[in-house]
Amino acid sequence: MNYVQEVLENLRRYVEEAREALSAKNEVREKALADARELIKRCALSIRACHREEWENASSLLGEASEIASRLKALAGLYPDLYYSGYTQDSLKEFVEASLVRSLLLREAIPGPKELGVEPDTYLRGLGEAMGELRRHILDLIRKDEFTRAEELLTVMEEVHALLMTMDFPDALTGGLRHTGDMVRGVVERTRSDFTAAYENYLLRKSLEKAKDEWLKRASDKGQ
Repeated sequence: MNYVQEVLENLRRYVEEAREALSAKNEVREKALADARELIKRCALSIRACHREEWENASSLLGEASEIASRLKALAGLYPDLYYSGYTQDSLKEFVEASLVRSLLLREAIPGPKELGVEPDTYLRGLGEAMGELRRHILDLIRKDEFTRAEELLTVMEEVHALLMTMDFPDALTGGLRHTGDMVRGVVERTRSDFTAAYENYLLRKSLEKAKDEWLKRASDKGQ
């Protein structure tokens, strides 16, 4: 066998080995993508169930999401670049968000990144996005004049924003956490404004109702 033949034979073998490796990796990628999409769907449904106070359904959906998250981590973990890819970490971020929303709305102990099995930056981004769901719940509470609970959750939002602002690291390390922090700031400011306006309106309504009741009582007493 001459040199050229030997080189070509080796190259064919190397290319075929590369093809097999990439085919195996692509198969894992396709499965990981499917799991990521399903994970996001389950998390969204769980959050929706929380807002409807369908707690049993929310917990069941979150349990399903947890199983999918475990499968996704095991699968994508075979290839570090797939595990740390955007779609894998974004879907796990949704899992963090759904887990925190349920715990906060039920006043349960909140799980940490180790309990959820996620990276620190993924946890922080999920925490930040959970604040958007707290705003939605606060607005529902305001409509029902449940201001004490609404203020409690607003306090949580304000503290989370303050904590996220202490994470002064490059975006390359945090996956864009600075943008999440800016989003949370805007959400907190709008929620605080909505809460203040609604509460002042509530106090005014109560004051007018009290004045009306007193006027009717005096009118009644004079009529007697």
